[in-house]
Amino acid sequence: MAPKKFIAIAGNIGAGKTELTSFLCRKYGVKPFYEPNDQNPYLANFYKDMKTWAFRSQVFFLTHKFRLHRTLERETGTAIQDRTIYEDAEIFARNLHRQRFIDKRDFATYWELYETICNSLQPPDLMIYLKCSLKTLKERIALRGRAMERDIPSAYLSRLNALYENWFKGYKMSPVLVLHTDTLDYLTNLVDRADLFRQIEKHL
Repeated sequence: MAPKKFIAIAGNIGAGKTELTSFLCRKYGVKPFYEPNDQNPYLANFYKDMKTWAFRSQVFFLTHKFRLHRTLERETGTAIQDRTIYEDAEIFARNLHRQRFIDKRDFATYWELYETICNSLQPPDLMIYLKCSLKTLKERIALRGRAMERDIPSAYLSRLNALYENWFKGYKMSPVLVLHTDTLDYLTNLVDRADLFRQIEKHL
């Protein structure tokens, strides 16, 4: 792999981002940057009452993702990020606004902040988009057993999937590698694994 590359891994809740991040970091000996879910003091409240806590939770994520992205830019070697700052705004905040969990005034403030931040950021060298069906997302969420995710409605996950599809249709900041993770088995299938490495290295 060429020196100092920024690889971003994007996808819905349960699509397999953290697993792929860990796997690629072990393979290439590079540094992972994980989503700060465990640090978000609003997240448990958000899942119980989205309207009250949505704006606060999204501002927390935006702030911490900005700091994380800046740290990543200062890395001397290649780094891989599990979910980007772009998804926080383009997918999750936009969805919450459409559902009226974030009102028009708060969303305008949030979006102005997001665009100001984006103008100062280095985009990824490669964006890996993990596509996944609703059925598989639900199975994986149930399997990993995170209490705060257990009751996420299917309709919510479906809306996120639709927003991901729409966002990637217009995404131009970097090359995109799309992986269909319903059937991809790079952990035990050597053909899938070799194909995964070939595609990533071709882009980089």
